[in-house]
Amino acid sequence: MDNNNSILTRNPGTEFRSDVFSKIKINRSAVEKRCAEYSARRSIKKQDQAAWLMKAISLIDLTTLSGDDTKARVKRLCRKAINPLNDKLVKNLSIESLKLSTAAVCVYHDMLSAAKKSLEGHNINLAAVSTGFPAGLSPLPLRIEEIKYSVAAGADEIDIVISRRHVLEGNWEDLYSEVKSFRKASGKAHLKTILATGEIGNLANIAKASQVCMMAGADFIKTSTGKEPTNATLPVSLVMSRMIKDYYELTGYRVGFKPAGGVSDSKTALQYMIMMKEELGRRWLEPDLMRFGASSLLGDIERQLDHYSSGYYSAHYRHPLA
Repeated sequence: MDNNNSILTRNPGTEFRSDVFSKIKINRSAVEKRCAEYSARRSIKKQDQAAWLMKAISLIDLTTLSGDDTKARVKRLCRKAINPLNDKLVKNLSIESLKLSTAAVCVYHDMLSAAKKSLEGHNINLAAVSTGFPAGLSPLPLRIEEIKYSVAAGADEIDIVISRRHVLEGNWEDLYSEVKSFRKASGKAHLKTILATGEIGNLANIAKASQVCMMAGADFIKTSTGKEPTNATLPVSLVMSRMIKDYYELTGYRVGFKPAGGVSDSKTALQYMIMMKEELGRRWLEPDLMRFGASSLLGDIERQLDHYSSGYYSAHYRHPLA
């Protein structure tokens, strides 16, 4: 679809247009049939698989969003983001020159200072969840101030949660205004809008919410907080990627996609990457347009690459997250 090296122009958003999405209907059975084809028609093996998995590492937002997070844990996570593979494996794969790292580290606001200090001098973005994450039910003025607070503390990216009630009640202009206010508050920091797809009803709602968030200026649309009973799934992701394609064809602006929650193994990550390449093109396999919200995924990728290098599967404990 695009030149792989093309410079990304940030999505400025558009005026609210209900005609773009009001008549959207989704055939769930057709979506599920299409999703079943990804792994069946495309099998990536050996050297090619290793290359795809190294690319996947560069797409990860290495994340810790637990109530018991500490500065020490976040610092260890940042060190893992900087050096995602152990030195021996890097040497065995002869990839020293790649200087491989994850795309970003994602934390709560209180952990930003520890993460920022640990990432100094490295080309790794710092993301903060915001707007009353994960429920998004705090007063709107407080959610807007929370964004500003995190940007002032050094966040390069803000992962916000939308008000699910706007989607469930069909208040699309309210959703547009809300996300637009979040975009304004984020300033130069890129805005990832979390739809919480497991809580907004059906695929048609997901499609409409995706369009409204992009109209409001979202840089990424993201599936989940990782805290819902159902998080990222291929059918949901296919619908969202199709909406990204429609928005690009309508406006000329590319919007990124971030599956989060449940993407914990290499096989699943490869399915998402295949989907993005087939639906949107090679350009969407770069960190400015695709991310994985994950923690345990990196450990599994490291284990798979170790198997590719040695021919043997190592124990999981040999590939700790941090």
